Amino acid sequence: MDHERATHKTAIELADEELLANLGYKQEFQRAFTGLETFGIAFSIIGLLPSIASVLVYSIPDGGPSAMVWGWLVASIFILFVGMSMAELASAAPTSGGLYFWTHSLSSPRWRNLLAWVVGYANTIGSIASVASIDWGCAIQITAAASIGTGQTYSATNAQTFGVYVAVVLTHAVICCFGTQLLARLQTVYVVLNVVLCLAVIIALPAATPKEFRNTASYALGNFTNTSGWPSGFAFILSFLAPLWTICSFDSSVHISEEASNAATAVPWAIVYAIGIAGVLGWAINVALAFCMGTDMDSIMNSPIGQPMAEIFFSSFGQKGTLALWSIVVLVQYMMGSSMVLAASRQSFAFSRDGALPFSSWLYRMNSITKTPVNTVWFVAVSSIALGLLAFAGDSAINAIFSMSVVALYVAYAIPIAARFLGDNDFAPGPFTLGKFSAPVAAIAVLWMLFMGVVFLFPASPGPEVADMNYTVVVLGGVLFLSLVWYYFPKYGGVHWFTGPIPTIDKKSQQPSPRTSTSDSVGKEKSAAVDVSEREAS
Repeated sequence: MDHERATHKTAIELADEELLANLGYKQEFQRAFTGLETFGIAFSIIGLLPSIASVLVYSIPDGGPSAMVWGWLVASIFILFVGMSMAELASAAPTSGGLYFWTHSLSSPRWRNLLAWVVGYANTIGSIASVASIDWGCAIQITAAASIGTGQTYSATNAQTFGVYVAVVLTHAVICCFGTQLLARLQTVYVVLNVVLCLAVIIALPAATPKEFRNTASYALGNFTNTSGWPSGFAFILSFLAPLWTICSFDSSVHISEEASNAATAVPWAIVYAIGIAGVLGWAINVALAFCMGTDMDSIMNSPIGQPMAEIFFSSFGQKGTLALWSIVVLVQYMMGSSMVLAASRQSFAFSRDGALPFSSWLYRMNSITKTPVNTVWFVAVSSIALGLLAFAGDSAINAIFSMSVVALYVAYAIPIAARFLGDNDFAPGPFTLGKFSAPVAAIAVLWMLFMGVVFLFPASPGPEVADMNYTVVVLGGVLFLSLVWYYFPKYGGVHWFTGPIPTIDKKSQQPSPRTSTSDSVGKEKSAAVDVSEREAS
């Protein structure tokens, strides 16, 4: 029996390595992530309860309880469309650099280099912004715990919060320098803690909330309190930032494709399951909050604690109960950050492998001891700390990081999904496919991302002062503009040498090249995947 299991495992590993070789890359990572752990990294980055806590400040002013409940429901359905379209691409060509690799493979020859460049930079900055926003949220939650512990007499300054933020980022960098097997095992722990925390709040919050803070069904599900200044319809749309930021960065499963076992199947299903489960549990959490938050929105938003969800918990559980529960919220948020650093470092590693990032020769190095890309881990950490300096420019500037992480990633998501149907290619799906529903699902996904990408460039309220502007377009636009300057720079720019993904394996004995089309690159994968599936069935 043990011999059969060993043989079966070897067959899966060989199929994974053969698929990666067909895509042009040698196996450099250890394939230590199981299917559950591949799902775990996407689900832990979503980190439902702490993520909702981080962005509750956006949904409360833009509609209150009904925006929290129904805004989440509407947005999560559209997010699932995005995830299913991405899952098809991930199944066909699972690589660490997935999104820009797909863009280059699927786009027409005239545009493929430029589009792959843009997607690669958008994905990289989006991933780094996700690290920054998650860890900034963690720092806020840590200082909120200090406020709760002092009976709300302590309120952290920007400098103090930034100091906590730097400490969080640096410790995440240290964790992500460890070996792949340890990082993979941690994902299972993260999944269990996430689910237990969600269920505990869904059950315990209604039971513990005093009568004066319990809301009727008509208020929780039907009250629309708009304090943003925007028309109610547009305010409701702005509340989508909460679910969109929460259920995002699910491309993290793609970025560990070269570390996942049976990647062509495990990665796409990890994406779909992470979004689906997050959508359902997240909606239940928002319903529980809506019924137990009371009706005084101002006191929730302007509490000395500085964290709306912590204030809601404080009213229901009291000081000791809130501290106990909040410590777990902070722990889960901290775990989210470490998983996001892991995913962002893999994207940066893949992009530097193809020479596109500055200092790529230094970034594209595998540590001989841990067998992990330590240099890109520290690149992500330092870049995230630099983004965190926006905190000193005001609340609007730091809030731009939350919007930017969504908009940048949606740029990176939308282009390869659209290229599949608009580019000059002969796409052949992998084991995960939507069949005849692929095109309509992709169309809905791309239109949704285009629409929301524009919406999130608007300020929180109309007619803002300079300090209250939405700086997403400045920060993200600036980075993308500089990437294009770098691309078109005379003599040294990427236009003169960037040709997309660079094979790291001798393919003379194999044909054809992975740069011709995705169908070419995944032809052998399909038969290998079928063989593995048959072995599993037997």
